[in-house]
Amino acid sequence: MINHLVLATPDLDATVADLAGRGLVTSPGGAHDGLGTRNALADLGGGTYLEAIGPDADQPEPGQARPFGIDGLRAARLVAWAVRVDDLDAAVAAARARGHDPGAARDMARLRGDGVRLAWRLTPPPATVPDVLPFLIAWGDTEHPSLSAATGARLASFTLVHPDPAGTGRRLAALDVAGVAGGTGVTVERGPAPALRALIATPSGTVELA
Repeated sequence: MINHLVLATPDLDATVADLAGRGLVTSPGGAHDGLGTRNALADLGGGTYLEAIGPDADQPEPGQARPFGIDGLRAARLVAWAVRVDDLDAAVAAARARGHDPGAARDMARLRGDGVRLAWRLTPPPATVPDVLPFLIAWGDTEHPSLSAATGARLASFTLVHPDPAGTGRRLAALDVAGVAGGTGVTVERGPAPALRALIATPSGTVELA
C-alpha cells in the first residue's frame, strides 16, 4: 500500500501554514538528526499519510546534501512516494529478481515531539527528484506515523507522469506495486517530464499537490 507522499520544501513552517490555509492541516512530526531536516504529517486515510519535510533550523548544517533535493528547492514540491512492505529484505530480493534494483535497505529513526522513538528501514529515497518510482519502507513493531498525524484529509487520487508510461509500469510491476492502492489506485500518464500529482480531499475542498 502507499505508505506516504513526500512534499519537500525549503521552508517547512511556511508550507505548513500554506497547507492549513488551503484546508490541509498537519501535525508536527519530528527531526531527523544528522540530516538537517524535520517534518510535519497529515493522515490521508487507509494507513497513508503526507510528509512535508524541510530544513531544521535547530540542527547544524549537515555534512551532506539534505534528502529529496531540499537544498535546491525554491518552493514546495511533491517529489517522492513510499510503499510499505512487511519484509523489506524479501521485497528488495524479489524486485532484483524481476529486473529492478531498489537499492540496499538501511535503518532510520527519529524522535516524535512527545519523545516516542520511531524506527524504520527503507531503501534509498530518490537521488533525483521528482521520481515516479517509489522507495520501499518497513516499520516493524514501530507505531505507524499515520496513527498520530493530523486527521480529516483523504487521498482522492495519485498520478505518476512520465515520458515512458509503459516502462514505468514495468518497473512498478518489478517492485510488485503496480496498481497499488490504499483505497486509491495509482494512475500512470504520459507527460514530457517525470512528475507526481496528488488530489487530497479536505473538509474545505480539494487540495492539489504537484
